[in-house]
Amino acid sequence: MRTLIQRALQGDGFRVRSVASGDEMWDALAVGPVDLLVMDVMLPKTSGIELCRAIRNGQGTNHVGELPLAQTPIIMVSARGEERDRVLGLEIGADDYVAKPFGQRELLARVRAVLRRGQSAPAAEVSRKETILFAGWKLDLRRRELTDPSGAVVDISGAEHDLLTSFLDNPQRVIARDRLLELSRTRLGDVSDRSIDVLVSRLRRKLGADADSLIRTVRGLGYIFVAEVERV
Repeated sequence: MRTLIQRALQGDGFRVRSVASGDEMWDALAVGPVDLLVMDVMLPKTSGIELCRAIRNGQGTNHVGELPLAQTPIIMVSARGEERDRVLGLEIGADDYVAKPFGQRELLARVRAVLRRGQSAPAAEVSRKETILFAGWKLDLRRRELTDPSGAVVDISGAEHDLLTSFLDNPQRVIARDRLLELSRTRLGDVSDRSIDVLVSRLRRKLGADADSLIRTVRGLGYIFVAEVERV
């Protein structure tokens, strides 16, 4: 499977570093940064789930001038495609979850979708102010960097950044779950209310004690970002 994925990506023009285990992955990441990780759940010694959790918790080498490793997009690949398995992958920080068997075209489409989320804002958005303030927090859109009220940087994944930006673009109004998925350009396998709920839960954890006062659930409808938002 690893060889097939490598060939598919290389055939579509991507530069690929292929490794067979967690130890090899850490060694490869120490050499230089990557734009995306495609990771099998079933790996020798350390599972893909454990590796994904370690990356999101800040383990690994960061490279000067590059996106922190903890923010690097991750696509999980697994033979286990049940909803609870997808939810687990998303809860520990994966940006997408692909269940085997899958076609080459599907994999490439998911890779492109996840990479698009991590790219710079499109030209139509560049002119808007790039720093957003809310309840003592600051989101730098250009750097894709979230800072808490104490000034500490909080690592967020690409999917979490897009979701937060969607809330900040639509403050103090109820947004339905399917609309949130559309606004944040998120692709989480089989789209469902559960998928967006998991992503909102991840974002709330990053917002810590402020989460309940910032994002509220509107039963039967969706979510509302209740704080005032200022662009500077």
